[in-house]
Amino acid sequence: MSNTYDLVGIGNAIVDVIAHGNDAFLADMGIDKGIMQLIDKDRAETLYAAMTDRVQTAGGSVANTIAGAASLGLKTAFLGKVKDDELGRFYADGMRADGSDFPNPPVADMDLPPTSRSMIFVSSDGERSMNTYLGAGADFNEADVDVDTAKAARWMFLEGYLYDKPEGKSAFTLAGQACRAGGGKVGITLSDPFCVDRHRDDFRNLIAQGMDFTIGNHEEWLSLYQTSDLDAALAEAAGACGLIVCTHSGEAVKIIHQGTRCEVAVNPVTPVDATGAGDQFAAGFLGGMAMDVGIARAGEMGVAAAAEVIAQIGPRPKRSLRAVFADQNLI
Repeated sequence: MSNTYDLVGIGNAIVDVIAHGNDAFLADMGIDKGIMQLIDKDRAETLYAAMTDRVQTAGGSVANTIAGAASLGLKTAFLGKVKDDELGRFYADGMRADGSDFPNPPVADMDLPPTSRSMIFVSSDGERSMNTYLGAGADFNEADVDVDTAKAARWMFLEGYLYDKPEGKSAFTLAGQACRAGGGKVGITLSDPFCVDRHRDDFRNLIAQGMDFTIGNHEEWLSLYQTSDLDAALAEAAGACGLIVCTHSGEAVKIIHQGTRCEVAVNPVTPVDATGAGDQFAAGFLGGMAMDVGIARAGEMGVAAAAEVIAQIGPRPKRSLRAVFADQNLI
């Protein structure tokens, strides 16, 4: 079968709902300022109703990566689960509007929780207080894997967060097998250090046995191998997986490919909003890999994409990554 997608992602399909919220409002609503907290359905409905100037966008970590890659002009698809409700239909339309196929139709099932959403209150000082309801997206399972899409992927990117449920694990296995059967490469983002803490042994086994590449930041790699020595952690990872990538805020990105190490310098900038930096790094890096530009150039594309998105509000770049990279003579 010929590959028809440059990059396919699987992750939690979350609608980002952004509104302003001053300190008094946050206090009245019992919202802890500046942190992300998980909330239940009733709390989600209460907070959603309290948002007066809502701006909604299709979001989710790997979905943001896929949208970035689509803006580079690549053929992309995102697999994620939404309910057939107002936000679910909005999400499906939003992914398509951003240039990606969304093969999963919104699910009309009364028993399915509502579509996932993250309600983000932005204070006057720029602090973002995130209240995330995992909802339908976290119920992604084998039945939600569009096998034809997975088999048609040259590169597939999996979101570590979905590993929180057994159904997500089995979905990853099925999708990865389908992708590899079609000749594609499969990888995962470690998502966050707490996610790594929850799934350390599973992640180690997955990276060693089922992944062609793994992307994480320095905190995630240290957590995975339970060490304070980053080089030791990366050496252990490189012994298990053919391509590993470590981002490190303002420090150089470290890449080890088939035993060869490469470092990509970062020009430190003061972020307007750091949300999405890792997601867009992955978009640039995997976009570069899909374009066969080589490891070092792909790393430079990742760094440029991250720098672009942190200079603005929101997790997806306002400019297309094709325009960003063209400006810097990266493509």
